[in-house]
Amino acid sequence: MSAKMDLVLWRHAEAEAGEPDEGRRLTAKGDKQARRAAEWLHAHLPDSARILVSPALRAQQTAQALAELSHRKFKTVEALAPGASAEDVLRAVDWPYSRATVVVVGHQPTLGEVASLLLAGRPLPWTVKKAGIWWLQARERDGASQVALRAVVNPDLL
Repeated sequence: MSAKMDLVLWRHAEAEAGEPDEGRRLTAKGDKQARRAAEWLHAHLPDSARILVSPALRAQQTAQALAELSHRKFKTVEALAPGASAEDVLRAVDWPYSRATVVVVGHQPTLGEVASLLLAGRPLPWTVKKAGIWWLQARERDGASQVALRAVVNPDLL
């Protein structure tokens, strides 16, 4: 790994309960959470960032808040659907080899497992709050590969 890669894990905002799981919509609170998180991301993401989104409606609606604000397009990726493994996510984003900043809009427990795998070396049941953002960076320092945690943003602080 010679180039750095930034991976932004963004959990979907609050959604209604119900079935089918993939068709659950954001609540009014979830809409507000998604907009606030999108505003923060818009202010911090490079223009070249790619946005990859779970096919679940709640993730699509969360990503749409950023798309509308920033006029960015996003790509729906089946490998990010509910129930995906941490390894599925890392393959989908080409970690740590992509030269782009990649935003993943997805689900728990997968996103917490991705963060723990990269930071602690194994998938653990870490919690990413609804509409929460974890920003990680793969980099090389003194010839060694490292993962740095650049930011954790909780929606209730936005």
